[in-house]
Amino acid sequence: MGEKGAATTPVKRLGRWVRSRSVREKVTMGVVVALVLLVLLKVFIKKNTHLFVATQVANSVAILILIYKLTITKTCAGLSLKTQELTAIFLIMRVICHFTLIRDIHIVLDSLTLISTLWVIYMIRFKLKSTYMQSHDNMPLYYVLVPCAIIALIGHPGWHIRLARKQFQFVRRYFFVYNVTIEAVSVLPQLRLIQNAKVRD
Repeated sequence: MGEKGAATTPVKRLGRWVRSRSVREKVTMGVVVALVLLVLLKVFIKKNTHLFVATQVANSVAILILIYKLTITKTCAGLSLKTQELTAIFLIMRVICHFTLIRDIHIVLDSLTLISTLWVIYMIRFKLKSTYMQSHDNMPLYYVLVPCAIIALIGHPGWHIRLARKQFQFVRRYFFVYNVTIEAVSVLPQLRLIQNAKVRD
């Protein structure tokens, strides 16, 4: 029991070493690690499906950690309901797109993530409402949804094609681009909440 210092693992030593570095060194190490991971992904991931499954598994782990936090700590302080709602919106759109475009493991993974996200929204709205920082979470959803709709329309790869014969295909592909665009910026309300909390504290 008295030999706490003697049982230091390599992971703990590495953690201490990283914490002792300056901010500039930490940022540099983070960039290098990110680049190495991108190279490894390029080398080892040959199919987009494998990459998608890996990202969905990582997303599921993050949501499980969030659910654990909400269940154990009984507080949702610091968590943006708007970000969770945007996540639910793009997941609903993605599940619908999967039903019309591709039917495979994507539907199962996105459906499980959607169910977990809806549970988080339910907890914030009803069970943990007293701890929700509503005054800080003040970014209207249309600030994200409207610009994303315009960007998806402009950035749609086939917007210039005649749509007489391919109207349905255009619509479903538009919604796919739209949900990807929302996903890319869905963290904005969370960042806004953090900024508001810092300013007002």
